[in-house]
Amino acid sequence: MERQHPLFLLEEADREFVLRFVLASGSLKELAREYGVSYPTLRARLDRLIHRLNRLVEQRPVDAMSEMLAGFVERGEITLSAARAIQELNRKEYERKSEE
Repeated sequence: MERQHPLFLLEEADREFVLRFVLASGSLKELAREYGVSYPTLRARLDRLIHRLNRLVEQRPVDAMSEMLAGFVERGEITLSAARAIQELNRKEYERKSEE
């Protein structure tokens, strides 16, 4: 059975984002203007998309915590630095529990 290309496994909105990113020649500034959002918001969305694509390429499940935090950042509900701090705390707690 042939494996489906990771881009086709993305949601429609994420595929549209990839298309618009490429058509903007990879300019996040330009894309932020098109979407009407700040550069950090767009950067967070791109980081989430990169993470999701890496997981799909590696055939590993997407990290639900990362997805949730990225959504908060994209909507401006928390800052990127706060999301990273929460993610790091979650990772450390997971590792601690795994060692027990």
